[in-house]
Amino acid sequence: MVVNVNVVNVNVDVDVNVDVDGDGDGDVAVDDRSLHVRGGCYTISMLSFRKLDVYQCAIEFLALTAEAAEQIPRGNAVLLDQLRRAAASIPLNIAEAAGRTGQADAMRAYAIARGSAMECAAVLDALSVLKIVDVRTKQRGDELLERVVAMLTKLCR
Repeated sequence: MVVNVNVVNVNVDVDVNVDVDGDGDGDVAVDDRSLHVRGGCYTISMLSFRKLDVYQCAIEFLALTAEAAEQIPRGNAVLLDQLRRAAASIPLNIAEAAGRTGQADAMRAYAIARGSAMECAAVLDALSVLKIVDVRTKQRGDELLERVVAMLTKLCR
């Protein structure tokens, strides 16, 4: 038995990358978003904050705090909890700022992220003076936080 089937409508989704800015990644920067061509339509990547150096440093610091938490002995829950919450606040507020449509709103969210980074530095100082965190972790944390604070200071203005 032979069955003939007529295909009337076929919808094929084809990704086409157009490299407008010449860096090889198939996009062009538009404000703080990326413009992509997908199936003949332009789409804007709303998660472009992930490409920001300040966001990458904040995420790296968050990972460092998770590693440091394993070193911190029992009885230091208050400092550890404060460090975890402040460290998580930095990338979350950077992402929130990138999603804001108004410049004043974005600057406020960047300022909150900056304040959280400063708070993390103070907690690291406390952990260091109490000899709860090792020197390597403290130094790397300070390096990351200095970069984060410097970048966020510029973004707040």
